[in-house]
Amino acid sequence: MPCYEFACRECGGFERIHLMAEVPAESACPTCGQPARRRVGGGTLLHGDSPAMRLLDATARTAAEPPVVTAPPSGSRRRVTRNPLHRKLPRP
Repeated sequence: MPCYEFACRECGGFERIHLMAEVPAESACPTCGQPARRRVGGGTLLHGDSPAMRLLDATARTAAEPPVVTAPPSGSRRRVTRNPLHRKLPRP
């Protein structure tokens, strides 16, 4: 469940965990009990060491630094195509 930030005018900010479908616009301050408005933000969804976070980091890294292929993989065989349109393609 995501963690949302709320701001009390008298006491400052605090965090509460709510379901995404049930996030209130205001929550009672745990210190003074006054209504506190929710701050605009993204919320916290993932832990830094979770498998999902590692996958997101790896995906972002490959988007910025794609691997460069300089030659076909070793041991690969040439593919034989039977499509007549492929004969019109330029040869290396």
